[in-house]
Amino acid sequence: MSLLGTIGVLVGIVLIILLSAKGIHITIAAPIATIVILLMNQMDIMEGMLGTGATNFMGSLGNYVMNYFAIFLLGSILAKLMEKSGATVAIADTILSKIGSDNPYLVMVAIFVISVILTYGGISLFVCMFAVIPLARPLFKKLNVSWHLIQLPVWLGIATITMTMLPGTPAIQNVIPMKYLGTTLTAASVPSILASLGAVAFGLAYMKITLNRSIAKGDQYDTYIEEKGADIIDRELPPFISSIIPLLVVVILAIGGSTFGNDYIQSNIIYFALLIGIILSIILFRNFIPNMGATLSEGGLGSIGPIFATSLAVAFGAVVMGAPGFQAISDMILKMPGGPLISLTVLTALMSGITGSSSGALGIVMPTYAEHYLAAGLAPQLIHRVAAIGSNILTVPPHGGAMITFLAISGLNHKNGFKEGFIIVTGAAIVAQIIMIIVGGIMF
Repeated sequence: MSLLGTIGVLVGIVLIILLSAKGIHITIAAPIATIVILLMNQMDIMEGMLGTGATNFMGSLGNYVMNYFAIFLLGSILAKLMEKSGATVAIADTILSKIGSDNPYLVMVAIFVISVILTYGGISLFVCMFAVIPLARPLFKKLNVSWHLIQLPVWLGIATITMTMLPGTPAIQNVIPMKYLGTTLTAASVPSILASLGAVAFGLAYMKITLNRSIAKGDQYDTYIEEKGADIIDRELPPFISSIIPLLVVVILAIGGSTFGNDYIQSNIIYFALLIGIILSIILFRNFIPNMGATLSEGGLGSIGPIFATSLAVAFGAVVMGAPGFQAISDMILKMPGGPLISLTVLTALMSGITGSSSGALGIVMPTYAEHYLAAGLAPQLIHRVAAIGSNILTVPPHGGAMITFLAISGLNHKNGFKEGFIIVTGAAIVAQIIMIIVGGIMF
């Protein structure tokens, strides 16, 4: 039975990846793959799918939505206000004007910087893709740089340091561990900063090497694509200072509240920070958004798709972890040589790859294994950051929602738009994790 169950888990994982890669939405792919696992593990299908327990599909889905919907809602509204007002474009234009648009590598660095600023300010990576990729297209075309390289600066900017590494980042991946460890957004600040520097160093070096290799091959803008997309339409934009104020306030409040606040403030500062960012955006951008009510409604509706896609991935992963066949895999990971930090890294990375979501992985691993690692003597701050960065390692698999969205926006496909992005994110996260484990192990 245990062997059949383990095979069933592996079959379910492969199935959800294949279905997602074929364009089947997670709302269909996750239940189908879950039912396969339940059948092959001889589990009760009705209980497994409709039960309210932590390892049941609907129970896990509902629990995730209940715990994190507020973050998704506030972040989505802030992002929509920034997008509709043109503030994201204003920020991007200002940075590009300072760095220049004649040097291909510097243009890619500028796109990375823009993506970092937006996501560190609380803009979701999905919205950041919609804002940045259209801005980059005419620059790549003007410089005749292969369009498939857009994956390098975008993924490095939205899916590494501002997602799991930098202290104070309002990303959901930095919020989830707090609930189970009693930590703050600035957990393990010093090793986190060093890990972030290591990730950026790797990413920028790999970006330079890949760009030079592409130029040496004679790649041109349209080598891997057919021309798609239109240039950006000119419009009146808010001033740069007004555009960036809401994002700066979110970051300052998140870091300040996590560092100096009492227990209540530390636990809830992210909600206050995002809410104040929204209020400032409404005030500062009121003359640049024709219909404020419609924009707020659109932002609210925009939160529903991402949270349910993530919660479906979490629900699938929860059933995986509750299946008898997963026990052998779990035991092997928890007992692997190298100590608890290594096993925590492998566990979160594996769950991220399975669910196609780093937040999904943390939503599964933290409630199930946080106590195990605390009992092993690890400091909560170290568990927080190691788990977060570990979830970053396989966060852009072929079936991940973020990857599928990126390919749709960029006009690329898995053949020409996956490999380099996967390498830069995974490589940066591995470098960061090595630094975190070494430095964090010394400090904690």
